[in-house]
Amino acid sequence: MAIRVAMIGFGEAAIAFAPGLSASLAAFDIKPDRPVLANVQCMASNEDALAGAAAALSLVTADQALQAATDAAACLEPNALWFDMNSVAPDTKRAASRVIEAAGGRYVDVAVMSPVHPARTGVPLLVSGPHAEEGAAVLRAIGFTRVRVVEGLIGHASSIKMIRSVMVKGIEALTAECMLAAGRAGVLDEVIASLDASPPPADWTKRADYNLDRMLEHGLRRAAEMEEVVKTLDALGTGSAMTRGTVIRQRELGALGLAPPEGLAAKLALLAPDRKADAA
Repeated sequence: MAIRVAMIGFGEAAIAFAPGLSASLAAFDIKPDRPVLANVQCMASNEDALAGAAAALSLVTADQALQAATDAAACLEPNALWFDMNSVAPDTKRAASRVIEAAGGRYVDVAVMSPVHPARTGVPLLVSGPHAEEGAAVLRAIGFTRVRVVEGLIGHASSIKMIRSVMVKGIEALTAECMLAAGRAGVLDEVIASLDASPPPADWTKRADYNLDRMLEHGLRRAAEMEEVVKTLDALGTGSAMTRGTVIRQRELGALGLAPPEGLAAKLALLAPDRKADAA
């Protein structure tokens, strides 16, 4: 007999996952106008969706993740697994876990590590927390095919997701800032050709090591250059928010006046906040 699973939030992610799940699915969403899927019972309340459910997938918007856990806590079946699959900060997940655990549920921190389309139930999932192993087994049993447990307490999986997003979403934002300006200035093809001629190092460890090396050695000079880039973008009227942040970061590291040691780990140890505080 198929396990009963509640889907709390029935938006893009839930709709993408539902057709590939081998479970008796019940869903609740605060918005009534959601698509009808053959294998999902759409319910009028949290209580109805969670009744008899051995597990719940929380798939709401980030600003509603803690509220969703709070609203659902009183309706959870004893020992039900609450899979928090929302893209929120570790502290938010820890707060939600306290609510769920106090109500007798079992909280599982799940980080969804790529867009849900086109992967659907093949999306990579990272799972952490005290119930991670059992939670991962349930996720695999209902149809998720790329589930990996990462060591650590609740918040560890979400830390990986959140910090990775600094780079992934940051590159997206930098792309917009760069390409809009290049297009406005009439130099798009030349800028792209210049970027293509300067491929990055082969892997992120080497890339990060190289980037930190450049910032420690030349951050002040680069900050001054990037201030001129800000002037360029502002004159074009295409926006300079990301570049202004670059000025701050380049100057911050360059002003330390530190000789960069060999290797990424050594550089990160040198730049650790607690070390800098001790030095001060």
